Amino acid sequence: MSAQLAAAWTPVPGPLAQFGLRAMTVQDLDAVLAIELRAYPFPWSRGNFIDSLAAGYGAFVWHDSLGQLQGYFLAMKGVDELHLLNITVRPEYQGRGLARLMLDGLSHWARAQGAQQIWLEVRQSNARARQVYARYGFTEVGLRRAYYPAAGGQREDAIVMNLAVPQ
Repeated sequence: MSAQLAAAWTPVPGPLAQFGLRAMTVQDLDAVLAIELRAYPFPWSRGNFIDSLAAGYGAFVWHDSLGQLQGYFLAMKGVDELHLLNITVRPEYQGRGLARLMLDGLSHWARAQGAQQIWLEVRQSNARARQVYARYGFTEVGLRRAYYPAAGGQREDAIVMNLAVPQ
């Protein structure tokens, strides 16, 4: 691993610690992938995560009090916005408020980056996630046709959602 890439993957202490979050590292990827594979029928690959870390995207993990990874998110910075690429909670921890806690951390990080908006796509069929986002304040603003892979070689539409970052 190059020194430049190693620097991009070094944990960064800071304000997200108040949310129980820390920077994702390459050492987290086995645990991240174990969750990803259980949570989604079309999971991200190790390469997707490595590419995101190498690109310097915001990548954060949440561990429980025993140090076991329970959730993570990755977001890409733009000029004055963030694009939430992936947010995942370990399936058996879903419904316990961890997604909201991570969204609080994302919003805090967005403000620190000078972002005014957060954007995301979510599968049209993922009613639970859409509810979580709506309760958090995201609004549905568009549709991306055939955005996600689906069973049988089909494609599924994505709902585009947006949140104005509270300042």
